[in-house]
Amino acid sequence: MSPVPPPGIDPERLRGHLDRERPGLVSGPLSARLIQGGRSNLTYRVTDGAARWVVRRPPLGHVLATAHDMKREHRVISALHPTAVPVPEPVLLCEDESVLGAPFYVMEYVEGTPYRSADELIPLGPERTRRAVLALVDTLVELHRVEPQQVGLGDFGRPEGFLDRQLRRWGKQLAASLSRELPGIDELHASLGRSLPRSAAPAVVHGDYRLDNVLTGADDTITAVLDWEMSTLGDPLTDLGLLTMYGTPLELPDSPVSTTATAPGHPSTAELIERYALGSGRDVSAVSWYTAFAWFKLAVILEGIHYRYTLGQTVGDGFDRIGDAVPLFIEHGLTTLQEG
Repeated sequence: MSPVPPPGIDPERLRGHLDRERPGLVSGPLSARLIQGGRSNLTYRVTDGAARWVVRRPPLGHVLATAHDMKREHRVISALHPTAVPVPEPVLLCEDESVLGAPFYVMEYVEGTPYRSADELIPLGPERTRRAVLALVDTLVELHRVEPQQVGLGDFGRPEGFLDRQLRRWGKQLAASLSRELPGIDELHASLGRSLPRSAAPAVVHGDYRLDNVLTGADDTITAVLDWEMSTLGDPLTDLGLLTMYGTPLELPDSPVSTTATAPGHPSTAELIERYALGSGRDVSAVSWYTAFAWFKLAVILEGIHYRYTLGQTVGDGFDRIGDAVPLFIEHGLTTLQEG
């Protein structure tokens, strides 16, 4: 008896669609399993026993129009695949919801490991850990080197006023989920607004660039950049700021945010910034602002999760501790901005 497929995917219907659209691609019955990770969209590994693919679709029960999300992710990896940026080869986009109940796309399966914590890096040893993290920076340089117009992504976003819109958006997010006194959060938001840097030439921005959103190969190179659901055209230093934030050790037991920064051999944030500056040739003198903005964004995200926890709208372990982390993120944001 074949195993019961996970919710959200029907291997027989998927095979029928692939046989119609890509005859000869599949050579036998398909089976599927859910791959853990990712921000919100569901990811499955699918195999016919000989070859493997990955299927991405929106979360179950999503009532908003989501074809745009899948089309957008498929579009960006299709545009980037011929470049030096390592992304899985796209196979097919399906916007017909009658196949799997939602739009989805299929891409090649790429070997590699998404390292989500320092504990997962420790077995590599200091030298390999260092190589893997520096490869992450080098890959970001390659992404920001891509000319959007040349790969058909000239209209992929609205880079004009990008930082101002981002700051206002996250300010609204904060207002929608603030249910308690959070000393310093308004000061951080206002300070970021007063010191808004002038953006350089726009680039393709990943939006959530970190070690557990890429696959690292056995040779410590990046084999694929994944999870493009927040990608757009905008200020590339927002990616660097986020990477720098994730590269900062957190003095917090049971941190709700995964960080690899405490693994032996992990480069310092100064090394990450210098590596990016040398590789890209970009002016990174305002990186403190971008890093402080990343701290602010994560504080808002965590406060939103805490708010939903207080309303009884979360399921699982660990949500009771998330609220305790928010003040630390605010403090890091203020300190980073002042030091900059």
